[in-house]
Amino acid sequence: MPPENPEQANWFSTYVLPHEPALRAWLNSRFPDSDNVDDIIQDAYLRVLKMRESSVIRSPKAFLFRTARNLSIDHLKSHKVSRKIPFEESEASSVIDLVTEIPEAASLNQELEILKMAIQSLPARCRQVITLHEVYGMSQKEVALELGVSASTVSDQVAIGIRKCTDFFRRYRQEVE
Repeated sequence: MPPENPEQANWFSTYVLPHEPALRAWLNSRFPDSDNVDDIIQDAYLRVLKMRESSVIRSPKAFLFRTARNLSIDHLKSHKVSRKIPFEESEASSVIDLVTEIPEAASLNQELEILKMAIQSLPARCRQVITLHEVYGMSQKEVALELGVSASTVSDQVAIGIRKCTDFFRRYRQEVE
């Protein structure tokens, strides 16, 4: 699935493709039960190329690995949810446990929606930093490289973002009560 644009294809073969063996080994060591490593790598390639169309990727290797990590986690989550267990193999107590988990899941979904609104309310640079650092799990140094800013700027933006999100949560709680 090489890119059609020659410049994009050159960038891809120079900055992304050489990392495939290391990425494959890393994925196999981190997610040994995953049987979809090839699919995850292909999806990661697609996402990296799509991101490159709209912005500059300053650290292609870090971005590739982070993207593959997130795709693997998403795959594991969806695999756990979609597993089907025949009812006769499950015990009645597990059905009761599911009933108690439903409100917790609904509450978690609501909290995630509130968090999403809080992050979306942040100024653009702060939102980028918080998303890369807190959501995608990139280190502050990786975020600084990715965005082309200093590590102290990233640190300041993380502090500002967390403070503004905390304020958002307080205001939201007051509105709900």
